[in-house]
Amino acid sequence: MAKLDNRARATITGEQLLIMGDIGRCELVNGKIIKLPYHSHLHGFYEAVVSFMLAKFAREQNLGVVLGGGTGVYTYHNPDTVRGMDIAYISNERMDQVEQTGFLDVAPELIVEVMSPNDRWVDVQEKLAEYFNVGVLLVWLVDPQLEQIHIYRSLDDVRRLTAENELTAPEILPGFSVPVAEIFETAE
Repeated sequence: MAKLDNRARATITGEQLLIMGDIGRCELVNGKIIKLPYHSHLHGFYEAVVSFMLAKFAREQNLGVVLGGGTGVYTYHNPDTVRGMDIAYISNERMDQVEQTGFLDVAPELIVEVMSPNDRWVDVQEKLAEYFNVGVLLVWLVDPQLEQIHIYRSLDDVRRLTAENELTAPEILPGFSVPVAEIFETAE
């Protein structure tokens, strides 16, 4: 009978992951570290463009803050799951509820994920389900390859935007409006 390696079964917490420092791109899923590939320059470009547009608006309106750079948010506890969001908007009201200085323990209202060519649809859907489970209200899934944005209000409530549409979020960011074409026009 083969003996199981105890290290293979050991899980860690989000707090333990945080104090490990820079161990490369990863997420914590059910207490296990999952290594992630680095993003392409185009992924980084779209992340920066959308982040800039959101941050500028949120700051001008004094509505909340925009977080980027793979900020971690808890989507489960015991065992912990910490997902790295490409971009997140969290209102001042929700930000006031955050209890720790590490990973977010309060769900942001809006999460933006930028698709990469190596993203598997099943993994994206799992991540979206986790976001909605913890109280995220809206997810924008930016697809640079098809130059479209999918607006998720739940896994069953999805709207696809193309260059002819305006990107808005009236229930979260009243007055925010950006032509989808403007997001995709400067990447080449």
